[in-house]
Amino acid sequence: MRRVETDMLNAVFFDLDGTLADTAPDLAAALNDLCIENGKDKISFETIRPVVSHGGNALIRLAFEYPESSAEFMQLRQRFLDIYNARLHNSTNLFPGMTGVLAYLEQHHYFWGVVTNKPAWLTDPLMKKLDLSGRATCVISGDTTAHKKPHPEPLLHACRIAGCEPGQSVYLGDAERDIQAGRAAGMLTLVARYGYIEKHEDPLTWNADGIVDTVTEIVPWLEQLNTEND
Repeated sequence: MRRVETDMLNAVFFDLDGTLADTAPDLAAALNDLCIENGKDKISFETIRPVVSHGGNALIRLAFEYPESSAEFMQLRQRFLDIYNARLHNSTNLFPGMTGVLAYLEQHHYFWGVVTNKPAWLTDPLMKKLDLSGRATCVISGDTTAHKKPHPEPLLHACRIAGCEPGQSVYLGDAERDIQAGRAAGMLTLVARYGYIEKHEDPLTWNADGIVDTVTEIVPWLEQLNTEND
């Protein structure tokens, strides 16, 4: 992992699915409803969970064999999103311990926000249901800017809204593109290994500034980093 000299951190940005919130139960249920509609067997939750962070296309590829460019694939993807939207927050909650992390950030006057590739029409109602809409400094969705992660533009836009410098910010995510985007934006990056990471993926190769195995490790990591930069 790289070593970066940074000023005192004052902003923390989170990926949404698999980092801030455990959305996999609702996404898996939506995918299995789609499978049943199309005469296919359900897929185990253990198989679906690691794929969630790769988005809707990856989930459709997991269940169906149509090429992404095909009309059948696009129809399945739209139907999947419609089913998911209908049950967007039936079983979704913040990861255990995340409530305490957000409280710590607010008590210590950090800016915090969400940067996700999820489209706003799904992100915004989910954030509202989680009672976070009025607390987050910013919520950047996959269609907020012209580019999605791994492009740095969404993260740079988050910094502009928060009024902070990328070098004073950390981005926490559970996918390699999260780390790529954070690094390209000039932020510190932290891997949420408790999130949705496939068995063949090795976060140690992503060149992040740190890795946390549990949510409870986030605050100590931030405190240690700020102590080193006093």
